[in-house]
Amino acid sequence: MVTKTRKTKETDIEISLKLYGVGKSNISTGVGFLDHMLESFSKHSLIDLDITCKGDTHIDDHHSVEDIGIVLGSLVHEAIYPAEGIERFGSANIVMDEACVSCDLDISNRVYLVYDIDIDGKVGSFDTELVEEFFRAFVSSAKISAHIVSQRGKNKHHIIEAAFKSLAVAIRRAISKNSRVGIPSTKDVL
Repeated sequence: MVTKTRKTKETDIEISLKLYGVGKSNISTGVGFLDHMLESFSKHSLIDLDITCKGDTHIDDHHSVEDIGIVLGSLVHEAIYPAEGIERFGSANIVMDEACVSCDLDISNRVYLVYDIDIDGKVGSFDTELVEEFFRAFVSSAKISAHIVSQRGKNKHHIIEAAFKSLAVAIRRAISKNSRVGIPSTKDVL
């Protein structure tokens, strides 16, 4: 288990992560919908997570959501790199009722995000625009390239949850151990 803390005027975050876990989580961010998404992420990635956040949610949830993405992504980066003996590439199409979201990613040590999910409004009190903020912060800090694309769907909750699950399963597949791979790059470094 590796742990990272980050304290600013806006948030006080502590995250512990076990990259090759069993999908256990203990999450309390002060943002109920985000808790649900991160629990789902942990379960389907098989990454064990303990997350606490005290944020300025009296203003809105933006700082908490973005900063958790930063810290979680940083921990994932630290746990993966230097990347060796892993598959490197992962993809998943996740269906939740009428919704289907795909995630294709590369554990590349290069940052790139394609986020093609067109949702507006709220799920409960959660602003759906914060989903992209989370993914952008996570991908930037994890130093991965990810394409997260909605294939179809109407229910915002289903679409967002499918996005988190598709990222989780794609990461699980990309970090799968494969001793035959060695350093998964023709450059001999990632």
